[in-house]
Amino acid sequence: MDTRTIGGRYVTAALAGARRQGRDPRMFLRAAGIPVGLLDDPLARVTPDQFTALVQALWVDLDDEYMGLAPVPCRRGAFAMMCHATIHCADLGAALRRGFAFYRLFPGGPRMSLEVTGDEAAVVFELHADDPDRFLAESVLVIWHRFSSWATGRRILLRQVDFTYREPAHSAEYDLLFGCPPRFEQPRTAFVFDAAALRLPILQDEGSLAVFLRDAPAGLLAGRDYGTSVAERVRRLLDRPGRRHLQSLREVAGELALSEQTVRRRLREEGTSFRRVREDVLRDVAVAALVRGDEPVEHLAERLGFSEASAFHRAFKRWTGTTPGSYRESVEATG
Repeated sequence: MDTRTIGGRYVTAALAGARRQGRDPRMFLRAAGIPVGLLDDPLARVTPDQFTALVQALWVDLDDEYMGLAPVPCRRGAFAMMCHATIHCADLGAALRRGFAFYRLFPGGPRMSLEVTGDEAAVVFELHADDPDRFLAESVLVIWHRFSSWATGRRILLRQVDFTYREPAHSAEYDLLFGCPPRFEQPRTAFVFDAAALRLPILQDEGSLAVFLRDAPAGLLAGRDYGTSVAERVRRLLDRPGRRHLQSLREVAGELALSEQTVRRRLREEGTSFRRVREDVLRDVAVAALVRGDEPVEHLAERLGFSEASAFHRAFKRWTGTTPGSYRESVEATG
């Protein structure tokens, strides 16, 4: 199970279009079971399910799959129709070209194109819109990358991902989103992969598409990919189901076939540390458990390896700006 939580920055960015249209952001937060106080808390986190529900609530109210972030709306159902239009294509290349042609029927929205140069293929994104948080640009690339992987039944490895804008403060999260280091201030916004992947057959059918569309594309945004950084590899080891979350650096280094010193150095080069990665895992597991609401705080503290509940309370407040009890009460109040 994916326990990674999503930062409040993405929640605020997703709400930007609704705000510009005069909508009250609190109604969307309540619909998604997200504490309203999150908007004022830079440390707040939400679960993937909450974020999916938020995006879906925005679609329903705005009747716009671009959530008010593009010059003109994209009516609900467009993504589903695109999927139906591409599911019977012979291979990924044909599916991408047909999908991009489908969206060109809608004026004012993002434009995608496929460029092939030698052994490289690039999905290029263009959007002439006011998107200061870059949320729509990032979202479109994530959705098309993950749709491609789903359609072919195998993860499409990216060679690089490029953005025209300057490196943002949250750039460390891009490796997780795309599985490769990002490049900023580039001539175009695009993701690049091996052109041979264009010949991969489409393996899905109408039956699997029906299941896929239950949460898509919102679910594609909320789910995590698998980054290539050492920090993400460490996190995956710490976050495996059935494993204790306080696994030691020595154990993790052994499973990575690296020395403890090398793991420390690589994490330091990536701007983090073993302790920070481990605390991120603990925070996300704690938030997910409190949202579910089926486990007493004392039991949760013990499960996460805290010697006493008071230590867990202090840690949780440091991570999220609030106490476990207050967080649970605010979630329950939205239910």
